[in-house]
This record gives sequence, structure tokens and C-alpha cells, in this order.
Amino acid sequence: MSLLARIGNLFRGFASLFVSGMERRNPEALLEVEKENLRKQIGQFNQGLASHAGLCEKLMAQVRKLEIEERDLRAKATAHLKANNRAAAGNYALRLQSTSRELEENRRQLGDAEKTYKELVKARDISISQAKTKIEQLKSSIDDMKMKKAMAELNEMASGMITNIGGSGDTLNRLQEMVEDERNKAAGRARLAKDSLNTDEFKIKESEQEALADQALADFAAKEGLAVAPSPTAVPTTEAPAAEGAPAPAQKTMG
Repeated sequence: MSLLARIGNLFRGFASLFVSGMERRNPEALLEVEKENLRKQIGQFNQGLASHAGLCEKLMAQVRKLEIEERDLRAKATAHLKANNRAAAGNYALRLQSTSRELEENRRQLGDAEKTYKELVKARDISISQAKTKIEQLKSSIDDMKMKKAMAELNEMASGMITNIGGSGDTLNRLQEMVEDERNKAAGRARLAKDSLNTDEFKIKESEQEALADQALADFAAKEGLAVAPSPTAVPTTEAPAAEGAPAPAQKTMG
């Protein structure tokens, strides 16, 4: 074998491997190609059937023509024979024999052609049905293959995650430690701020505010000549008793 032939075989081998790999990676594309090929084959087969059907129609027309000619020759031969015209009757009888033989042959051919046509139609329908069934099965197998491949990939991913998670230097563990550390720091800062808060100062300011409010109210009542009920927090004071026999001063009340 020459060097060029060997190189050619090598290239054909590489091309075959490449195409086979592409077919394995894209089974749907290969299936679509086969479906298109099936449609072309059906079209070509139908063209052959149409030609065969045309032959059947031609034979049927020929049979009808011969049947008319046979009836006409029989009628003429009978008429001449009744008229005692033996020569003409014999001539028509001879032509009748030839026409009858041709008609019989055409009927036989027509029967064979019709039978063949029906068998071809039946074979076509069966082939199409089988091809469609096979295509549907292949589609289902491709879908099942995809699902199983996806499940296998998920299982492999899960297996890898289980193997990696929990190992030394794991990212999730380090992240959890970081979060816990920051949370503890934030809780310590909150506690320190709460302990540093002086609540006595707030209480003193609140007492001063209440005392100022009571003093302002007393000043207002004195100006208006009104009696003000002592504040629950006010310290009671001792007043001098009124002079005996002196009238009690009139008191105004708020409201």
C-alpha cells in the first residue's frame, strides 16, 4: 500500500472518529437527520406508487375499451350470421376472438397491477408505522439518557460536597467561626455600654424637672389667688393659726 493511500485511510479514520464523537454528543441532531431521510424516502416511494397507480389506470382504460369493442364485434358477428352473410360474420368472429384474448390478458395484468399496488401501499404504511414507533422509542431513550446523566452528575456533585464539607480548613467552618467571633464581640460591646450608662443622673434630672414644674404652678396660683393641692412629693409646711374671731379669707379654686 502506498504512502498516500495510508495517509488517506488515516484521515478517514480520524474523520470517522470525529463524526462518531459528534453523534454521541448530539443524538437529537442525528435523530432529526434520520427523520428527514425518512421523509425523503417516503416521498420517493410515493412517487413510485403514483407511477404504478397510473399504470393501473391505463390498464383499466384499456380494459374498458376492449370490453366495448368486444360487445360491438359480438353484435356485428351475430347480425351478419343471422343475415346469412357468412364471410362478414366470420371476419367479425375472428376479430372477436383476438379482442377477447387481448381483453383477458389486460384483465389479468390489471389484476396483478392492482394487487401489487395494494401490497406496496400496505408495505409503505407498515414501514412508516414501524419507523415512527422506533423514532418515538429513540426519543424516549434519549430523554431517559439525559435524565440519568443529570442524576449521575448531581450524585457526583453531592458526593464531592460530602467529601469536602467538614474537612480540615473547610471554608464553611472558618466562616462559622468568624461569624461567632464577631457576634460575641458585638454582645460584649453592648454589655459594656449598658454597664457604663449612669441612670442616677437621669433620675436627678427628672426630679429637677418636676420641682421646677411645681414651682411654676405655685407662682401661677399665687398670682391668680387660687389654692393648689400640694404635690404628692411636696414636703408639708406648718402655717400659723388664724386669729380668733377673724373671718376666714375667701379662697378661689381652679376650675
